[in-house]
Amino acid sequence: EQVRLAAAEGHDIGSHACGHFDGKDWSKADWLAEFASVRRIFENAYAINGIPEPADWHDFAAHALVGFRAPYLSTNKALYEALPEAGFQYDASGVSNGPELPPARDGTIRFALPLIPEGPKARPVVAMDYNLYVRHSDGAEKPAMAGEFTERAYQAFLTAFEAEYISKRLPLELGFHFTLMNGGAYWDALERFADEVCVKADVECISFRDYVSRQRAGRAQASVGG
Repeated sequence: EQVRLAAAEGHDIGSHACGHFDGKDWSKADWLAEFASVRRIFENAYAINGIPEPADWHDFAAHALVGFRAPYLSTNKALYEALPEAGFQYDASGVSNGPELPPARDGTIRFALPLIPEGPKARPVVAMDYNLYVRHSDGAEKPAMAGEFTERAYQAFLTAFEAEYISKRLPLELGFHFTLMNGGAYWDALERFADEVCVKADVECISFRDYVSRQRAGRAQASVGG
């Protein structure tokens, strides 16, 4: 129900692999086997668990997974050989020095989490909640400091956004997990940030899937926020 609700709201349902393995030394065959495991479990989730399956579930599940992000953001040449063969349109496993236009290589669009300035010294950090969590509290929960961490994360997101908004307008990618860290500091920062910037003129907050569909169709960016 949660997966279907997320999809109905316009969220992209992507793959993060089946097991949380580090595939940096994997072969193409290893990656293809992992992708096959994900699809088998996702498409047959109801049957595997003995739950009555909605009539349209299998068709939905068979077409849902078009994007991938590698566990640990750990990639290798074999991954990028396997992705198009497994039917993926994009990969979101990269890390870049800053926001960039996602390149298309070997039939796959490649997104990258950028390094963004953060904190009093504006030190670069990967624009993902977990990296902020490690930066702020060494990966240990400090909910009493949630307010400070929220403000730091929000300012980091806003600074990175404004640098692009007033200049090259390169897409800004942010990464998040489905969990709360430091008292929900990074979710709170994201919600505040999105509430402010996603409604601006000439700004869109969209999924990877929608971005890829637009690029493939040659469509222009929208002129209003949304």
